[in-house]
Amino acid sequence: MSEPAGPTNPAEFGRVDPDGTVYVRTSEGERSVGQVPDSTPEEALSFFLRRFETLEGEVALFEARVAAGSVGPDDARKRIASLHASIRVANAVGDLDALAARLDRIEPKLTELADARRAERAQAAEQTRAEKERMVAEAEKLAAGNDWRGGVNRFRALLDEWKVLPRIDRATDDALWHRFSTARTTYTRRRKAQFAAQSEKFTAAKLTKEEIIEEARPLADSTDWGATSGTFRDLMARWKAAGSASHADDDALWTQFRGLQDRFFEARNASLTEQDGEFRANQEAKEKLLAEAEADITPVRDVKVARTKLRDLLTRYNQLGKVPRDAVRPLDARVHALESAVREAEEAEWRRTDPEARQRAQDTVAMFETQIAKLQARADAAGAAGRAKDAARTRESIASYTQLLDQARATLADFER
Repeated sequence: MSEPAGPTNPAEFGRVDPDGTVYVRTSEGERSVGQVPDSTPEEALSFFLRRFETLEGEVALFEARVAAGSVGPDDARKRIASLHASIRVANAVGDLDALAARLDRIEPKLTELADARRAERAQAAEQTRAEKERMVAEAEKLAAGNDWRGGVNRFRALLDEWKVLPRIDRATDDALWHRFSTARTTYTRRRKAQFAAQSEKFTAAKLTKEEIIEEARPLADSTDWGATSGTFRDLMARWKAAGSASHADDDALWTQFRGLQDRFFEARNASLTEQDGEFRANQEAKEKLLAEAEADITPVRDVKVARTKLRDLLTRYNQLGKVPRDAVRPLDARVHALESAVREAEEAEWRRTDPEARQRAQDTVAMFETQIAKLQARADAAGAAGRAKDAARTRESIASYTQLLDQARATLADFER
């Protein structure tokens, strides 16, 4: 942007009168710029030339700042006016017109710079608007959600980010801030309401669990193993249904309740372990008795004899007393298996000796025999008449009925055993 300094011959820009007065020539004419006492004309002229060089340096520096974009258009115009004023009245010798022309050539560039600045500001404002809209959308999503812990920190971070961003046009900025602030207020109110409700629930759960603990205290030393075990199960169901107290309270309450439970169940398990040792002999006797009965009763050949032996087994089995807990189910399963075998044999015997079922079997056999006889007569007649196809189809039907007759005779045979 800088222009060459131009000619520097003093004769072209100024002169010195015999009385030592120095003049500068411009397009507006010649004017006096001053005197340098006790100096030669050359020294006087040189003094005012140096002043011009200083002024020219200021113009060159200003041109460089404008080219670098380090000065805004408005400030640049103010500086141009200031430099023009300085040039018009400058007590200096040089090409002041050319220096002023250099300033004039800067003006169009300022228009371009102002346009570029406006475009940059518009782009920056659009980016800021988009960023704030993103933050508002996130804030509104947080306000509608239930992230009561992470949401607080996120709102704080969003607010810090918002403060760093520049303002955009007032209407848009105010509208976005209103939405953001409303979302933050909504979230805060909902969060407070949530924690208030949660606090009430925590308090209610704490009171309920404290009551359960007081009910459990006298049970911890009970020796009524069965009933007390059931009561502790009921207390545990109530404990779970009570919900959670605050974390610290819940842990402390659970430690108390669990300790009472453990004291009872450890005592019960110790007692039952001792009983299991006493019951082991009963188990061995019952297993031996079952093994003998299983070999003697199954498979069932005579239903009446099997039923008598089963009753005898059950009487002797029940007289042997209790067995260890882990042996109860396996032993009961073996007893049930024997009972099922005898019951199924009785049912089969009843079905076999049922008069009505026997009669139905006889009637079925008779029906098939009659039908086969009719078909045989029809086949013989067709053969005699030369109707070979009719005879063949009838014999196929005879074969089908014969299979059904065999099945019916087998069923009837079961009743005759």
